[in-house]
Amino acid sequence: MKLIELYRFVVDAGMSADPRGIDTVKGELAIVKGKYEKLSAEKKSVFDMERLQNPYIDTRILNGPEDKEIKTIMLGIDIDVSEILLAEYLRSSGKNIDLVMSHHPSGYAYANFYEVMGMQSEILARFGVPINVAEGLLSKRMKKVSHRVMPVNHTRAVDAAKLLELPLMCAHTVADNHVAKYLQERFDATKIYTVEDAVKILKTIPEYSNSEKETLGPRVVVGGNDNRAGKVFVDMTGGTEGAVEFIEKLSYAGVGTIVAMHMSEEHLEAAEKSHINVVIAGHISSDTLGLNLLLDRVENKFGDIEIISCSGFRRIQRR
Repeated sequence: MKLIELYRFVVDAGMSADPRGIDTVKGELAIVKGKYEKLSAEKKSVFDMERLQNPYIDTRILNGPEDKEIKTIMLGIDIDVSEILLAEYLRSSGKNIDLVMSHHPSGYAYANFYEVMGMQSEILARFGVPINVAEGLLSKRMKKVSHRVMPVNHTRAVDAAKLLELPLMCAHTVADNHVAKYLQERFDATKIYTVEDAVKILKTIPEYSNSEKETLGPRVVVGGNDNRAGKVFVDMTGGTEGAVEFIEKLSYAGVGTIVAMHMSEEHLEAAEKSHINVVIAGHISSDTLGLNLLLDRVENKFGDIEIISCSGFRRIQRR
């Protein structure tokens, strides 16, 4: 497959796994197209045309060429200059590397990644939070996140890849959608009585059982193992953590347990006040699960790909 074919496929796969539903995603793209058509010629000249067919600004080809034939991918959760140099060292040692692929965004995809947080309002609405409330709270949080990433030196890894002529891409929300969908369906289809039951389900999944051996496995951080789980909400996609006030709103909507990749202390304190149990599944292990599910679909489409795992990623096939 060519790089552009891989990129287009993972975007389509991410859309099909989007917890908002494909119709909502297509509707969002139609809105973007309508806004683009109303822009002046000057603003159209600097418009990111990928937004017309890719709703996830944190998933992009960061360095080409787009027609590069891809057979071997060096893939990691985070790709920085050090990983780029590692890829170059492996190449100089005779290892074929056609593409370096990062989960977390870099360059332009990182500078603007907070925009994907907009999808959180629709996800929360599906769990009973009024859409007007979700949108109002989310806009403040998005502004905070945008301010946080403004001063970052966004292009370091991309610049290194360009200097070494290494193709580079990132696949963030397209993978996170897969882990969110996969886990939510598992919890919805299983009788969960206590919070411990939710943890047990996670530990049956290889990515989480591996993390228990290598680093930290899933754990209850708010509430207790014997607490009734109630309705389980899997919070694994949408760029980064939403507004702290979401926790209280989810409690009013009947959510008893949140299963998340990670949570700030502020969010955990809010969960405790709202009497919502919180299970932290694990950040890197959850990212790894999402990437593995996405890669399975890629290989089902294009055939086997050699994956060189790095930066926290472990390839586990399910197909």
